[in-house]
Amino acid sequence: MANRILLVEDDERIRTSMRLSLEDEGYDVEETESGEEALEAHTRSLVGQGFDLLVVDIMLPGMDGFACCRELRKVSTVPIIMVTALTDTTHVVAGLEAGADDYVKKPFEPKELTARIRAMLRRARTTDGAAVSLVFGDLEIQPEAGVVLSRGEEKHLTRTEFLLLCELAANSGKVLSREQLLERVWSYDYFGDGRLVDVHVRRLRTKIESDPSDPRHVITVRGLGYKLAP
Repeated sequence: MANRILLVEDDERIRTSMRLSLEDEGYDVEETESGEEALEAHTRSLVGQGFDLLVVDIMLPGMDGFACCRELRKVSTVPIIMVTALTDTTHVVAGLEAGADDYVKKPFEPKELTARIRAMLRRARTTDGAAVSLVFGDLEIQPEAGVVLSRGEEKHLTRTEFLLLCELAANSGKVLSREQLLERVWSYDYFGDGRLVDVHVRRLRTKIESDPSDPRHVITVRGLGYKLAP
């Protein structure tokens, strides 16, 4: 069965071009032109197969892409790729903080978008041969079940946050650079952006750390990267 993708883009010319490109790659594509319509389409889809990935433009009429991502994240872990014509770094970071897993900047080549979609869709929720449970103090990770407990309370992570935590846990005590994490979690190499890692680490800390400003688990090793304290 083809992967289902929801395109959220108000510019009909761009939306049609993106849809045709993705359909050429074999995806089943649905379109909406506003954030409100996207939320309705996502809710309707849950009755059936559901969407495997959303591509959301930031500059939308009414509810913008930031708000759309935040609302989706309240109910879903579906991967989200943000599309932006805004070049300001703060807008990119704001989109990632709102819940997007990745972003592309307009104008972009269709092959760049499809490459990012392929990379995101092939990431598995769990890893083969993963331990049933990994415990780090008051943090427990169950890779096979997709469950994370912090101080006995289950934490709801996005797919990317979960995979990031599992990768750090699999290398407990070892420092992983941003480049290594981009390759292993996002499946990106030359076109990756270290901000993806930094923002997702911040989001992860807000969910699993008792004090995100003074983390006990996900530690920054200045100039090198991140590690999970054993």
